[in-house]
Amino acid sequence: MAANTKLVIVESPTKAKKIGGYLGDGYKVMASVGHIRDLAQPSQVPAAKKASFGKFGVDVDDGFEPYYVVGPEKRKTVTELKSALKDAGELFLATDEDREGEAIAWHLVQTLKPKVPVRRMVFHEITPEAIRASLNNTRDVDDHMVDAQETRRVLDRLYGYELSPVLWRKVGPGLSAGRVQSVATRLIVERERERMAFVRSPYWDVVADLVSGPRRDDESPTPFRARMVAWKGKRLAVAKDFTDNGEMTPAAVRDGAVCLDEATASRMAGELLSAAFKVVSMEMKPYRRRPLPPFTTSTLQQAAGNRLSMSSRQTMRAAQGLYENGFITYMRTDSVTLSGEAITAARKAVQRDFGEEFLSDSPKQYATTAAGAQEAHECIRPAGASFREPSELASLVAPDQLRLYTLIWRRTLASQMADATGSTATVRLSATAGADGETTFQASGTVIEFPGFLKVMGQERSSSAAREDAEALPVMSEGSVLTAASVEPDGHETQPPARYTEASLVKTLEAKEIGRPSTYASIISTIIDRGYVYERGRALIPSWLAFAVTKLLETKFATYVDYRFTAEMENGLDKIARGEETGKDWLTRFYFGTGEDSARSAQQAHAGLQQQVAQLGEIDARAINTIDIGDGLHVRVGRYGPYLEDVNSQDPEGNPRRASLPDDLAPDELTVEKGHELIETNATGPRVLGVDPSTGGSVEVRVGRFGPYVALVMPEPQSGDAEAGEKKPHGKTSRKENARESEAEHATTRTTAPRRSSRTSAKASAKPRMASLFSSMDPATITLEDALRLLNLPREVGTYAVADENGGESTMTVTASNGRYGPYLTRTDAQGKTETRSLSSEEQIFTVTVDEAKELFAQPKYGRRRGAGAAKPPLRELGPDPENGRPVVIKDGFYGAYITDGETNRTLPKQFTPESVDPQEAFRLLAEKRAAGPAKRRGGARKSTTGMRKSTSSKTSGAKRARSSGAKATTGSAAKKKTAARRTSATAKGTARSSSRKASGQ
Repeated sequence: MAANTKLVIVESPTKAKKIGGYLGDGYKVMASVGHIRDLAQPSQVPAAKKASFGKFGVDVDDGFEPYYVVGPEKRKTVTELKSALKDAGELFLATDEDREGEAIAWHLVQTLKPKVPVRRMVFHEITPEAIRASLNNTRDVDDHMVDAQETRRVLDRLYGYELSPVLWRKVGPGLSAGRVQSVATRLIVERERERMAFVRSPYWDVVADLVSGPRRDDESPTPFRARMVAWKGKRLAVAKDFTDNGEMTPAAVRDGAVCLDEATASRMAGELLSAAFKVVSMEMKPYRRRPLPPFTTSTLQQAAGNRLSMSSRQTMRAAQGLYENGFITYMRTDSVTLSGEAITAARKAVQRDFGEEFLSDSPKQYATTAAGAQEAHECIRPAGASFREPSELASLVAPDQLRLYTLIWRRTLASQMADATGSTATVRLSATAGADGETTFQASGTVIEFPGFLKVMGQERSSSAAREDAEALPVMSEGSVLTAASVEPDGHETQPPARYTEASLVKTLEAKEIGRPSTYASIISTIIDRGYVYERGRALIPSWLAFAVTKLLETKFATYVDYRFTAEMENGLDKIARGEETGKDWLTRFYFGTGEDSARSAQQAHAGLQQQVAQLGEIDARAINTIDIGDGLHVRVGRYGPYLEDVNSQDPEGNPRRASLPDDLAPDELTVEKGHELIETNATGPRVLGVDPSTGGSVEVRVGRFGPYVALVMPEPQSGDAEAGEKKPHGKTSRKENARESEAEHATTRTTAPRRSSRTSAKASAKPRMASLFSSMDPATITLEDALRLLNLPREVGTYAVADENGGESTMTVTASNGRYGPYLTRTDAQGKTETRSLSSEEQIFTVTVDEAKELFAQPKYGRRRGAGAAKPPLRELGPDPENGRPVVIKDGFYGAYITDGETNRTLPKQFTPESVDPQEAFRLLAEKRAAGPAKRRGGARKSTTGMRKSTSSKTSGAKRARSSGAKATTGSAAKKKTAARRTSATAKGTARSSSRKASGQ
C-alpha cells in the first residue's frame, strides 16, 4: 500500500466492499466487524488490577473507570488494521453516525494509536454522492456521544452484575436481569396478569340481512347487513360497557344501556324475520384518509411485523443488508424527515408510475411527534436521488430483503401522494319485534371515490382500508321500507386485553420511552432466548419463570423496573450525548444514590443500586416462586421447572397434591377449573400393581412432575427391627427420580429450613425406590412384571473377554440402564474402569445380548451418531422453503425435535409438536434462525489478554483529554477502608466475579 493511501475503516465487510467500489484507487477500505474491544470480564482482569476492576471490569471507586480488553476473536482484526495503518497517510473512520458507531470509532483510535491525521466521516446512505460528500465534510470524534455510549455500557454491567446474582440465589441459576430486558418482561407479565384476572361477559344483539328495491329495472335486489343498536329507545350494551371483572360500567348504567341475553335475542330474531324495516334517517359524510409518514426504526419494525409477519430481529437484519448494499438510507433513526432530494425522487416516481393526479398538491414534509426522538438522521427511505423500483432488486437481494424494500418504497412514495377520498353513509332503520316492541338497526358503508395513496399500497394496505371500500350501501331514502332476507341472534363475549406481539411491544416501549428503537430487536430476542417469553404464532406469552423473576424485582427492586424511571435513564443518556451532563456524575447518582444534603429534601434523595442490594435482607424464596391461582392452587417455580400444587388436599404421604403443567398451557389458560382437572388427572393417588415377591414391598404406579413412574414401597418396620429400614430395595434410583420427590421440599426449605434431625434423615432414607416408565408404556395398562423389570434396572447383560495390552485377557461386565439422555450400555473392567455406548431404543435394555453389546463396543465412541444405526427418517415433511427452495423437514434429534432445511437447524419450540406446527410458522422460525446467523462461541474468554492489559479507557476532551489507564494509588488507611467497603458489598462472595457476559445484557 502506497504511503499516501488513505485507510477507511467501517464496521462490516459488506459495507467495506460497497464503499471500496465507490472510492477506487488511493483508498483502502477495511472492516472492524463491530466493536474491537469491550469491558473486561472479571476473569480477564490481570492480578495487578483485580483490586480495582476485578468485580465488574469497572472501578466504581475511581470515577467508574472501565477496563477494556480486545477479545480473542478480534486480535487478528486489530493486527491487520495496525499493519494497514503503518502504510497509510490518513485514517478515515466511517462507522455509523450513532452512539455505538461513535464509540467504535473512538475505540479504534485508542487501540490503533494512529500517528497520521484522523478524520471522522459520516453519511446516512451508501451511495457515490453521499460518500464523496462525507469525505469533504469530516469532523472529529464526538466525545459526548462516546461518553453516553460508555455510560450506557457501564450502567448495564452494574445493573446486571448486581441484580442477576440475586435471581440466581432466589429463583434459579443462569438467570439475568437487564435495564430494559427486565422492564420489557414486566410489560408482558402484567398483560398476562390482566388476562388471568379478566372475567368474560356475554352479551347479545341481532343482525339482519336486508334487501332494498333494485337500483334499476334490470338489477336484482342488493342485500346489506344491519345490526340492532337500540331497544325501546335504549342503546344495547357493547364490549366497552363492561369492566374487566365482568360488571357493567357506571357510565353504562347511567345511560340505561340494555344487555340482551340469548333467549331474548333469539325470540326477537324470530319476530323480526317478518317485520318491515323502515329507514328513519340517512347521513352522508365525506371520507378522507391521509398517508402515514415515512418509516422510522420503530414504525418499520411494527409494519414489517403486522404486514410481513417478520420479527424485529428479521426486520433489522434485512434492513442492515439493504443499507450496506446501498439500497436504503440508515435504518436506525427516530426521524420522519425527508430530504429535499428524497422528496424530489419520490414525486418523480409517483408521477412516472401513477400519473400527475396522484401527486399531492405540494411537497409534504413530516414532523416527528415521538417523545425523546433523537432525529440524528433522515427517515428510512430508498437510497439515492432516484429510487429503484422493487422489480430492479429482485435478482440482487434475498426474498426477505425484497419484501422489506418494497414496503419502504411504497411507504415513501405514499407520503408524497394525494389523500384517498370518498363518502361514508350511515342509515338507521326501525322495526317492531312483536310484543318486545320497537328496535333500531344501523348500517354503514364507505365508497372510495379516489384511491390516492392507496394506489401504491396495493395488497399492503391495512385491513381497515380493505373493509372500507368493500362495504357500499344500496340506494335508499328516508321512509323506504325494506324486508329481511334473514335475521339471526348474534352472541358476543368480552375479550381480555390482547397479548403483545413484537410489533405492539415495540410500539409500547417507544410510547413509554423505554430503550431505543435500534435496541428493540435485541431486547425481544434476549427475553425469548432466556426463557422468559415464548411465542405462539405472533403472540408473546410469558413463562412462569418470568412471573417469578418479575415478582422478585417488583417487590425488592421496584425502582429498576419502574417504567418512568427507565425512561428517565434514557433521557439522562440523551443529555450526556448532548454534553449537558457527564457520565461520571450520572453513574454516581445511579450506583451510590443522591443522598441528602442541605439543597436536597428527603423526598428527593434516594438510595443507589449498591445500597439497595446491600440492604436487601432476607428474601423468602418460597413466596417469590409461588404464583396464586385461587382456591388453594399455586404454581410453584422450582429448580426443574414449574408445577401445580393444591394446598387444600394431600397425597397419601401427607404432601400437597401436585401435577405437572403442560408446556403449551399459557398462564391465563390455567383457571381454577383447569387446575383442579390437572390435579385430578395427573396427581391421582398411586395404583397398586401388586407385591414384590423378593422383598414383600408394594409396587405402585404413580404420576409425578416428570411423568409416570413406578415405586417400590417397603412395609413399615416392626418394633425392634433395627435393620428393617436399611434393607436395600431393587436397583438404583436415578438422580431425576430422587429429584421428583425432593423438589417441592427443596423449594420450601432451601432458604429457611433448619438442619434436619437424625430422625428426619432416617425417615427420608425410607422413601420408596422409583423408576420412570418407558415412553412406550401406559400407566393405565402397565403390569406388575413390567414394573419389577424397571425397578431391577440396571440389568446385567453378561460378560465377555477382550485382549489386554499385555497379551492376556480382561473380563468385561456389561449392564443396560436408562439414564437422563436415554438408554445406554456400560462396560466395566476388573479395575472398575467404565465405558458407555447408547442404545437406539428403551426396549433394547431388556433385549440386547452380550454379542450385540460386544459389537457395539467395538465401534468407535465418537464420530458415530448417538443411538447407532441408520439415520432416522424425518418426523414430518413441510415442503420447500419460500426463501431458498430447499425441502424443510422436522427431525428427531439428540435434544428433541428440530426444523431443518439441510443447512439451518432450529429447535422446535416447546409450545409446538411436530404434528401441530403450521408449515408457515416453521418457515418463519427457520428464517429467524437463519437471519440470526451462527451462535457465538463462548470459548477463549479466559485466555491471556497480554498486550491489552494497559488498554484502559482514555478519552479526548475538547481537543484532547487523557484518562489514567490504571487504578490510582491509594495509601495506608484509605486503601484499607476501600477494601473493607468492597468486602461488605451486598452481592454473594465472588458470585459477580464468575458471572457470565449475559448478566449485563439489556
